[in-house]
Amino acid sequence: MAKKSSTQDEQKLAAAIAALEFVKPGMGVGLGTGSTANHFTRALAEKVKAGLEVKCVPTSRATAELAKELGIPVISLGEQPFLDLVVDGADEFDADLRLIKGGGGALLIEKIVATSAKQFIVIADETKRVKKLGAFPLPIEVVSMGVKATAWKLERAFRMFDMKPKMAMRMADGKLFRTDLGNVIVDAACGEISEPDRLEMVLNNIPGVVNNGLFCGIATTILVATAKGVEEINRK
Repeated sequence: MAKKSSTQDEQKLAAAIAALEFVKPGMGVGLGTGSTANHFTRALAEKVKAGLEVKCVPTSRATAELAKELGIPVISLGEQPFLDLVVDGADEFDADLRLIKGGGGALLIEKIVATSAKQFIVIADETKRVKKLGAFPLPIEVVSMGVKATAWKLERAFRMFDMKPKMAMRMADGKLFRTDLGNVIVDAACGEISEPDRLEMVLNNIPGVVNNGLFCGIATTILVATAKGVEEINRK
């Protein structure tokens, strides 16, 4: 077990430091987006300064800027399409290592990078563990053209699961939020999601939907920090 941690931020840091054990010299590493992932990026930068050689693919402009600022070698997925490891956070995870991601607005790139690696390690504090996904609003990335048409198709799809989530366009600083790829995000407050694997596929088949924040069958390991230490949960 890792060092005991109590506050949420201390737990995020503890999980990030635990993830460093998976990084080996010469690896291609994907860097996640968000506050927890930033802890890992900063911790990795200290290893790089000490001589660790890695090449890193960031999942957002913000992460790329942070990595470059800290002296981490940054490359694109085009330069290295196969990665050894991705470390990222999650908004929620369940016992089957299914996730909701996208609170930071980078879900599409995060999913592309995560599915391009041998290992996808999720780092989280204990507040992110849930019995059933859905307490955190599900982000759905959609193209901006025909958003209203996409919205009613989303409503129809949710009805197949007897769900009537409250959906809202994501805003930032009083303006419509845009992802790094220029898309917009619909946040769907679902409540409990009974069939996340099936819902992920159904939503992704809707014209206008680029992808959604359900990450099912992708994570290989979750490092969850608790007040007692860091627990490692591996895919069965």
